[in-house]
Amino acid sequence: MTRIDDTPPAWDERTQLTTFLDYARDTARSKCAGVSAENARKALLPGSPLMTMSGVINHLRWVEYYWFQVVFLGEEDRGPWTEEDPDREMRIAVDFPLTQLLDEYAEQSARYRELVAGNDMDNQAQRAVRNGLHVDLRWILLHLTEETARHNGHLDILREMLDGTTGD
Repeated sequence: MTRIDDTPPAWDERTQLTTFLDYARDTARSKCAGVSAENARKALLPGSPLMTMSGVINHLRWVEYYWFQVVFLGEEDRGPWTEEDPDREMRIAVDFPLTQLLDEYAEQSARYRELVAGNDMDNQAQRAVRNGLHVDLRWILLHLTEETARHNGHLDILREMLDGTTGD
């Protein structure tokens, strides 16, 4: 996959925020290019048995689901996690081909692009976050960009450990 440029085509707030989130998403997907199914399931960090390339991609997918559908739209939480297994999305990722996880992440990202396009940045989430505040769509976009960029660092490390591939 060819990554988009992080320079927005326009300088309004929405375009800048969505360009950076798309850039972070595309970076995550590009980190996985050419990774074998076997390598995508390998946990290489001794202290982090759930940290696999598949696990990170599945986590990113479900994090977006949570923030857009559960928090922003107020839908019922149908995520894979449970109180007993709060990181289940990372654990079950190894049961699916990485290509499937990447396709699902890309399809979902396209749906969320439409959701963002149809809402004002000042629209508040239907559900409160931990501190009782109702964040706005702008905050959710910033948070998801930060979350995705942070996990891109994990993908960098995993990829280099797997096959020596490095890059942006």
